[in-house]
Amino acid sequence: MSAHRAYEVDARRLDELSAVELYELLKLRVDVFVVEQACAYPELDGNDADCLHLRLIDGSALIACARLWRPTPDHLPRIGRVAVSPTHRGKRLGEALMRDAISACEKVYPGEAIEISAQSHLQRFYGSFGFTPISEEYLEDGIPHVDMVRRG
Repeated sequence: MSAHRAYEVDARRLDELSAVELYELLKLRVDVFVVEQACAYPELDGNDADCLHLRLIDGSALIACARLWRPTPDHLPRIGRVAVSPTHRGKRLGEALMRDAISACEKVYPGEAIEISAQSHLQRFYGSFGFTPISEEYLEDGIPHVDMVRRG
């Protein structure tokens, strides 16, 4: 872990997380994506073991997280499951999380473009990090999304 502002940045594989760390990560994602967004979908989708899990930690509290996918034959490296704890919003942590996620992807996959599946209303936010739309809008779990890419 490395100190960064008022929080620490931690990026690890699933099998490197303790049971408590994994519980906190999954709880934050369920609280945001399933409960807050009222979206019933399989949060435990079988993909976490293949990803790097980026966490922003303040003391002992998980305040934000993202899932970083390695490239596959069908996809570039991807950033997903971007979530900020509801109790820590308004502190520009979403921006910090994206900067740290992009930095982690660039470190692990230098020179590669990065993909995201963005909720449509967040296109401007992701655009501020150099992501541009590469698809038409589509529904994912009932929420409008658009695929975006940031060139390496």
